[in-house]
Amino acid sequence: MLNMIEHGSTTDAPTLLIAHGLYGSARNWGVIAKRLGEARRVVAVDMRNHGESAWFETHSYPDMASDLADVIEAIGGPVDLLGHSMGGKAAMTLALTRAELVNRLIVADIAPVTYSHSQLPYIEAMKSVDLSGVERRSNAAPLLEAAVDNPTLVPFFLQSLDVAQRRWRLNLDVLAAEMPKIMSFPEVPGEFGAPTLFLSGETSDYVLPEHREVIKPRFPNARFMTLKGAGHWLHAEEPRAFVDVVGGWLERT
Repeated sequence: MLNMIEHGSTTDAPTLLIAHGLYGSARNWGVIAKRLGEARRVVAVDMRNHGESAWFETHSYPDMASDLADVIEAIGGPVDLLGHSMGGKAAMTLALTRAELVNRLIVADIAPVTYSHSQLPYIEAMKSVDLSGVERRSNAAPLLEAAVDNPTLVPFFLQSLDVAQRRWRLNLDVLAAEMPKIMSFPEVPGEFGAPTLFLSGETSDYVLPEHREVIKPRFPNARFMTLKGAGHWLHAEEPRAFVDVVGGWLERT
């Protein structure tokens, strides 16, 4: 079972389950989950090979969808499901294969397509940091900044650093080996006809107009919205607007 962090309490509204993206964790979503938890129960999970969840030798989307299904069956479903990036692909895979577990779907800045870029440089950056003398996260920051092309990502990565154990709470070797699967989208049949929101960052290039030709046949009840001023990490860059849009959509649908 995936590690879970719960916010809010059970109401008449369905539970909202949050699946984070690559290198993320349930803790990354704390602010968002607390605010959305004012109206409903919210459960954020650590995906496999991340955070406090177990490590496995595989990291495919069918694997991750199965993990989410186990959580939903344990906490009581169906749920409203929100997934960002990698978590969004896992959420889409679950919705397409186990639609009875998903009430509504929110996909944050990702499409059900294969991407040509890779996230391997960030794995190499984290591996390059000598953790032997690190006493606090601030000690590791300059070491990681020297190896990462986007300094705004450094605090995000450091949230997955276990300072006491001087280790990353990320199964970096498996994530590197499975990167082709993470960048792709599985060939799964079916469609998900329930309300679906594709919420993208205005400055992000992860969800392009041409992707709608792939999305609509699989998610015929999809609606598309853009979060102004935000990039791929839209929930971290514009958290208030993200909560307003997601919360408002859940109230209306």
